[in-house]
Amino acid sequence: MGDDRLVARTLLDRQGRTYAEEAGITLADRPGPLYQLLVLTMLLSTRIRARVAVAAARELFAAGWRTPQAMEAAGWQERVDALGRGHYRRYDERTATMLGTGARLCLERWHGDLRRLHREAGGEPAALRRRLTAFPGIGPTGADIFLREAQTVWSDVRPYADRRTLTGARRLGLPADPHGLAGLVAGSDFGRLASALVRVALGEESAGEVARLAATPR
Repeated sequence: MGDDRLVARTLLDRQGRTYAEEAGITLADRPGPLYQLLVLTMLLSTRIRARVAVAAARELFAAGWRTPQAMEAAGWQERVDALGRGHYRRYDERTATMLGTGARLCLERWHGDLRRLHREAGGEPAALRRRLTAFPGIGPTGADIFLREAQTVWSDVRPYADRRTLTGARRLGLPADPHGLAGLVAGSDFGRLASALVRVALGEESAGEVARLAATPR
């Protein structure tokens, strides 16, 4: 367990930012940041590199579309152009449509406030996943992405570890279950650890290099 904690700490030292942080989202239990996480989730849910999805999210937010009201009010072509600036070209037209439809759903069903979705589901992960998949472009994998990131502010969801998080854990020889992983870091760091493990699973971080550094005397 001591070695596992050292591996987890080494990984956090190297890959300590969540995808939300990388996209410029200061995540908090407030309507704006939670909606921005939803947008990022839609972008990450397609078959495209995570860094491209993050860049596209940053372009959408730089254009001022950080709320469902602003996203819906933006023109479809404006959304396409912003996605293109982030090099999110393969799915840009379809995604531009989904962003508009998703913004309208967020406004109509939850009055633009995803805390209402959280309360409606009672903070229960399975219920949250079902509601999240109502958004266009978000399937079970997308719901996992949202909850993996949202657990940093929705503590009742913690510890949430999806398939990719557990794949990363296995590659590092760490416990391949949420509660086993949760014992390696402070509760407030678990969301960061989950994102870092996803980077290992996706090949954005080398499991061998992390293990080597963790074993090097300090």
